[in-house]
Amino acid sequence: MPDLIITTKGGDKGTTSLCNGERVPKDHPRVELYGTLDECQAHVGMARATCPYDEVADWLLKLEENMSYAMGSLAMCEDLPEPDSSLLETLVAKVTAMHKGPFRFVRPGDSVPGAALHIARTVARRAERVAVKLYRDNLISDSQYVYLNRLSDAIYALSLWVDMLARGES
Repeated sequence: MPDLIITTKGGDKGTTSLCNGERVPKDHPRVELYGTLDECQAHVGMARATCPYDEVADWLLKLEENMSYAMGSLAMCEDLPEPDSSLLETLVAKVTAMHKGPFRFVRPGDSVPGAALHIARTVARRAERVAVKLYRDNLISDSQYVYLNRLSDAIYALSLWVDMLARGES
């Protein structure tokens, strides 16, 4: 197994490498997009680390793993498949089926993991806004954009679920 390399010094002049070897500026919209997803994933990880509900925590871990593959795809890792939004859609359907009562506006501070997920949701929406230009310019695929469009919905669903459990609803 190779030694761990943390500092490569390759970015000292303001560029970074995509998985396909292409060097781009660190402020390139593609780098901004997968960097924003990285930020989103960190908030999902915070939610998982603070989540006392095993089933929700399991879904959060699945989402973190799913997001890793999406980031790799956006970073042009050719050995990774295009993002598949089916996990996100399954999650939204699951939470929708268990939700009881009328719609109400949510408060992002009903629980610690719920609050972390609301931060993740807003970061996911920012990622989608970053992606729009790339999508319009045909620099990301339909499946990549659909994934980004569904991501904030899935994170919102997770926040509803964890907050329902925190309030004793199930």
